[in-house]
Amino acid sequence: MARLEMMEIFVAVAEEQSFAGGARRLNLSAPAVTRAIAALEERLGVILLTRTTRYVRLTDAGQRYLEDARRIVNEANEADETAAGINAEPCGHLAVTAPVLFGRMFVIPGIVDYLQRFQTMEVSAIFLDRIVNMLEEGIDVGIRIGELPDSSMRAIRVGHVRQVLCASPSYLAEKGIPKSPDALSQHSLIVAAAGSWSAIEWKFLDGDKIMSYKIKPRLSVTSNDAAIAAAINGLGITRVLSYQVAPFLASGQVQTLLSNYEPNRLPIHVLHREGRYASAKVRTFVDLMVERLRADQVLN
Repeated sequence: MARLEMMEIFVAVAEEQSFAGGARRLNLSAPAVTRAIAALEERLGVILLTRTTRYVRLTDAGQRYLEDARRIVNEANEADETAAGINAEPCGHLAVTAPVLFGRMFVIPGIVDYLQRFQTMEVSAIFLDRIVNMLEEGIDVGIRIGELPDSSMRAIRVGHVRQVLCASPSYLAEKGIPKSPDALSQHSLIVAAAGSWSAIEWKFLDGDKIMSYKIKPRLSVTSNDAAIAAAINGLGITRVLSYQVAPFLASGQVQTLLSNYEPNRLPIHVLHREGRYASAKVRTFVDLMVERLRADQVLN
């Protein structure tokens, strides 16, 4: 087996932390991947990976080798793409993920634009209100809201959103407008939460001081859409992200509260795999989405 091919297999196994995952990524059999890693380690005279029945981890030598191998494989694939003219016309399948409401409002229009531009492309859109492991779930491009953990993904910041409190004018006319977070205990609160509802906290910023308040919701729902609908219908106050409620603010169906106490804005990033996974189809989609999201006034 050629040295470059062994490097490519090693990079796939290391990034997937799994021989089976590396094999799936490269459409190879698991035995072929195992033989390739063994041959590479024999050639180099060092152990690159430690193996157990549950996981694969890089050794110190493997970590150092991964950086060089990834760079070499990336450069080789980029050279192949340029020579073959792949950059001229993306083709194939692309998997994209984003939060549910954000995906519906901002990503779907971008996907439609992308598919209209590139007739040979196909896209799968996976919209979920949870953190998706892009490597494990085979996702090419992701849009994330919030601070990012350290990752091998390339992240491009495209905007930000606020965490806003809102309620309908009719509710506020009847119950009054709270002047500080302390006053929320006197109001009917609506919470969108996917997990436990017994330990919900809302954080606020008073100058440089972060304040946390334990919230006892009158209504708990599993989607932001439902929380907003309940607020529009006059049940009480909810906290959502600014883009989620922007149309209803514009129409006057709800209004924001306690703006002076809002926590820091949350960044929005477009994520994609680096190196050879940033193929023509990924680069063109990322470029399109970055341009669209940065131009949207709701996100800036």
